[in-house]
Amino acid sequence: MPTLLEYNVRKADNAYWAFAIHDGHHISPALEGYYQLNEEQRLREEDPHTGCMVELPCNQFIVHTSRFQLDINRKLEEAIYRSPDMAWGLQVYKELPPASLLQQLSDDYHSIYTQIDQWIEETIAQHGYFIAFDVHSYNAKRQAPDEIVDEVSNPQINLGTLYNDEKWRPVIDQFMASITANQVLDQNIDIRENVKFKGGQLAQHLLQKYGDKGCVLSVEFRKDFMDEWTGVPFMPVVQAYKQLLMHALKDLQNMLPYGSTR
Repeated sequence: MPTLLEYNVRKADNAYWAFAIHDGHHISPALEGYYQLNEEQRLREEDPHTGCMVELPCNQFIVHTSRFQLDINRKLEEAIYRSPDMAWGLQVYKELPPASLLQQLSDDYHSIYTQIDQWIEETIAQHGYFIAFDVHSYNAKRQAPDEIVDEVSNPQINLGTLYNDEKWRPVIDQFMASITANQVLDQNIDIRENVKFKGGQLAQHLLQKYGDKGCVLSVEFRKDFMDEWTGVPFMPVVQAYKQLLMHALKDLQNMLPYGSTR
């Protein structure tokens, strides 16, 4: 049976990867009839425009399927939102899809992780290491559209680094320095490590298998680049965040020994 997961991969001749695994909004026609949530409700918890942000001069992996169909940033047993406690209190389905479709989603999960492993192994074989930008976004106005954001508890950029080997500390520090050396709309940038998020299943999986050979930077942008309740983007901020990643990528590529093929 063909995969229900839609994604796009672009390969580049360098050791860097940019992932946007929650960018997607698409639901397979085979599953649409089982959903109770409408598109607007789904969009609120997805990470729209992160796919645009990772269109960088490096390897790219962008998922077009909604996390409400299959969330590959969670363990398999949590990747299908079967109950409200798995989905921010939301009742996702009118009724669960049949066992055959659930099995297909499980197969898709295993297949995509096998494929990602293959890509990373190829990158390591060619360059000796890999560095991944795992790009996400998060809501900071949980109660109401006019809520005042608690900026103490909700950094503008949360950088998840917890699961990286300490040997990659210079890479993490360089990424942080590159971001803070820039501004967004003439404002300094608040980037902090592991405040809201520490790195999801993708980061944990890659670092458990390949942590001696690579670093995963899980970048969570607070949804300042859009109205998180309506989904309307603020494109100058989207583009500014993309430029931040572009600058960080360039600065990391200039580092030694990790910035060149070895």
